[in-house]
Amino acid sequence: MSSAAVDSPPQIPAREGRGGLRWFALILAAIVALPIAGLAMSLFFGSSADVWSHLMQTVLPRYVRNSAMLALTVAVGVGVLGTACAWCMAALDFPGRRWLEWALVLPLAMPAYVVAYAYTDLLQFSGPVQSALRELTGWRAREYWFPEIRSLYGAAVLFVLVLFPYVYLPVRAAFLERSPNLYHAARLAGLSGGAAFRRAVLPVARPALAAGVTLAVMETLADYGTVAYFALETFTTGIYNAWFSLGDRAAAAQLSLLLLGVVALVIWLERVSRGRARYQSRSLAAAPRRRVPGMRGWGLTCACLLPFVLGFLLPAVVLLQLAWRDVELLNLERYLRLLLNSVTVSGAAALLCVALALALAYAVRLQPSPAVRVGVRLSALGYAVPGAVLAVAILVPLARVDNAIATLLREQFDMRVGLLLTGSIAALLYAYLVRFLALALSNAEAGLARITPSMDEAARSLGCDPWRMALRVHAPLLARSLLIGLLLVFVDVLKELPATLVLRPFDFDTLATQAYNLAKDERLGEAAVPSLTIVAAGLMPVIMLCSALRDGRGMRR
Repeated sequence: MSSAAVDSPPQIPAREGRGGLRWFALILAAIVALPIAGLAMSLFFGSSADVWSHLMQTVLPRYVRNSAMLALTVAVGVGVLGTACAWCMAALDFPGRRWLEWALVLPLAMPAYVVAYAYTDLLQFSGPVQSALRELTGWRAREYWFPEIRSLYGAAVLFVLVLFPYVYLPVRAAFLERSPNLYHAARLAGLSGGAAFRRAVLPVARPALAAGVTLAVMETLADYGTVAYFALETFTTGIYNAWFSLGDRAAAAQLSLLLLGVVALVIWLERVSRGRARYQSRSLAAAPRRRVPGMRGWGLTCACLLPFVLGFLLPAVVLLQLAWRDVELLNLERYLRLLLNSVTVSGAAALLCVALALALAYAVRLQPSPAVRVGVRLSALGYAVPGAVLAVAILVPLARVDNAIATLLREQFDMRVGLLLTGSIAALLYAYLVRFLALALSNAEAGLARITPSMDEAARSLGCDPWRMALRVHAPLLARSLLIGLLLVFVDVLKELPATLVLRPFDFDTLATQAYNLAKDERLGEAAVPSLTIVAAGLMPVIMLCSALRDGRGMRR
């Protein structure tokens, strides 16, 4: 039996809410939007016109060209690969399909910069692949051609391998929910199998496909570790270099705003391209799968196995070999300190995001006014802001506040203080809150949406006040959604690189920053251990996601 879509959480009467929640939602939205406002205000200070002219004449054309080519290549790649895998899993039956359903999700646990480290060691001139090739053929350097992994298109391929599940998951769900009559009607109309798929089936999955591709493009534009390691000139590397290498915050602010504008443009174009069209085809029964027998079925198995091998299994094996080869170089005391730092900030950020997200979700449920709804939606926009942009956006106002406080204390009390907020754990947690609040909020809202008003009315009729109702009725029903949100935020903070590099306190490193710094110095063996730890932590929410999908229609047999 099909379930109706829920556009918004069920609401209880506003009189039962608390007025403080309304103000809390509005104040939090303002706090989350403050970095972007501060970034925009920074353009009015300094010689921004001269800086902009210098950028236009030197590096900006390369930033635009490389970022656009990278985003376009990744968009096409994840769209084709994710849709092909989704169709095979949803419409066809072949050997190994049930196992591959969840195996194709595992590349989500691999950060792109970790995969870049693994493939660089595997495919570089001194790596095992080229060394074996020279031994077999007798060739020497410059006597043969081999694709360069540390290039723009090498980076694009790696992004496709780790980001295609963003398309695979929603498109597969859309294919499973399609009406089986669509494809058969198109075939009866005389269309070939490929034409029937393109004209009748694919349009149904268009919103899911567009959303997945948009998310993959945003992740690509926000990446810093991969493009910096490959020495590619993109917006994110330009922002970091302008701030730290040139010491020019006006240039960093302008590049950040330009990148943020590109991300907003990508989202807007996706929405506009839909127009007024609606893409709906929901069936009460799952569409039957077509059995693919014999060698063709085994061929599909191998084809669908390839993305899993290249996007997860092979990088994991390479990292394990690197870690084992250089295990004697591992400084256990420093590694444990890095692990403690990472777990501490990730856990604190996850708990903070979940707590505030739950309060915001309740604000919408108890005080569903237009102002609260707009405020909550604004507080979720940080996830679309690249980490490098967010870091600059936070540093700009923090630096001004620090300077103002230092000036006041010096003039009024003759006290000499350094930077109080800039380069602190508080600034780092603030960045994580702005960046990842949306992940916790979406899960909190989804959990509350499943609690119908009738359950609240029954609890009130039994004498429960709002606090007892939240603890005894809502809490058990929300536990799974909040736990998934907690794990997602925890792992995303664990993997976050650009914001952590910029905002972390002095002599405070995490697993992500340590892996990047070691890989940058070509110490890939030492970088393998923190990289593997990040991957292992990333498996937790991915496994929970697979479990959740199997429990629902998304993984129906």
